[in-house]
Amino acid sequence: MSIGPWQIILILVIVLIIFGAGKLPRVAGDLAKGIKNFKKGMNEEDEPKAAESKPEALESAKSEQTENKDKAAQG
Repeated sequence: MSIGPWQIILILVIVLIIFGAGKLPRVAGDLAKGIKNFKKGMNEEDEPKAAESKPEALESAKSEQTENKDKAAQG
């Protein structure tokens, strides 16, 4: 069973009714940020496993994480 065009239109109408036209850009932006952070977190989990064999890579990954945390705290 697949989702047809009428089901998609119905879902969009319901979302529009719930959130309103003014909040949709903010909701979409928040959703995009959440997906981006999720992907970033998944990639960070994989990096230490690969970096265990190379101490230099582990040090650079730690410094990048520290820089990212500093930027997040400032912004």
